[in-house]
Amino acid sequence: MSASFDSYKIFYYVAKYQNITAAAKALFLTQPTVSHCIHGLEAELGCILFLRSQKGVTLTPEGLLLYEHVSIACEHIFKAEDLINAMNSLSDGVIHIGASETTLHHYLLPYLKEFRLKHPKIKLQIANNNTPSTIEFLKSGLMDVAILVMATDEKDTELTVHKLASFRYVAIASDAFMELKGRSVSLRELCDYPLICMEAGTFTRKFLDKYFLDYHYELKPDIELATADLITPMVKNDLGVGFAPYEFARKSLLDHTVFELNITEKMPPCEICAITNNGRPLSIASQAFLQMLLKKE
Repeated sequence: MSASFDSYKIFYYVAKYQNITAAAKALFLTQPTVSHCIHGLEAELGCILFLRSQKGVTLTPEGLLLYEHVSIACEHIFKAEDLINAMNSLSDGVIHIGASETTLHHYLLPYLKEFRLKHPKIKLQIANNNTPSTIEFLKSGLMDVAILVMATDEKDTELTVHKLASFRYVAIASDAFMELKGRSVSLRELCDYPLICMEAGTFTRKFLDKYFLDYHYELKPDIELATADLITPMVKNDLGVGFAPYEFARKSLLDHTVFELNITEKMPPCEICAITNNGRPLSIASQAFLQMLLKKE
């Protein structure tokens, strides 16, 4: 059996319109071309598919059986073509985005707004999880792109990392720890103070653990938190020295309810990054979203 899809497509239109001329018009073909194709398909299948008359054509029992199956296939294919065309024009599609608390609040929201204004028919499904969970979701194919804070030296061969913006953590304290203000403070000295930071397992905690270990100290916080937005309030209430993303502490630093410590040992830089899975091609909508982020930098 060597009949092509084009032959079955022409058969579908002739059966649908019950008229060769109307089918030829719908297909932008000549009437002789359509007639020739139907004759060829009948010869290929070894049976008559249509009864011809001056009024048009009527399906034979064999033609009706074929149409019942071919119509389902054609309509599925045509529907798929419509969906692909909609995706190409960014008038349909879904983007699965993963983001940490930090990147969602202090980087991503304006870009989500901009993308929605440009492409209102694209659905945005956003999952807000910690960095390790988001990376696992990305690797498992449950997300298209993740927007996370990453260390500049962090490598993973399964992922492509696009740097979007610089990012830094700061050590902050309230005036209850005035003796630390306006001078250099070593990590060794800081270890004697109550410390506040994110809980174990988060990117921030891993980053800080490594930072301390690089200088041969162990980070032993007195207070561990699940969300970064609680660190500054804890510090403002004199509960200890906190390590927080700068953006979370910025307002309190500007109104002088907390101050930034000048730590002797330089804290390594971080980047806000867009991360994709090397083993999973991006949809057209996801590519457009990623390109929008990259063009902003």
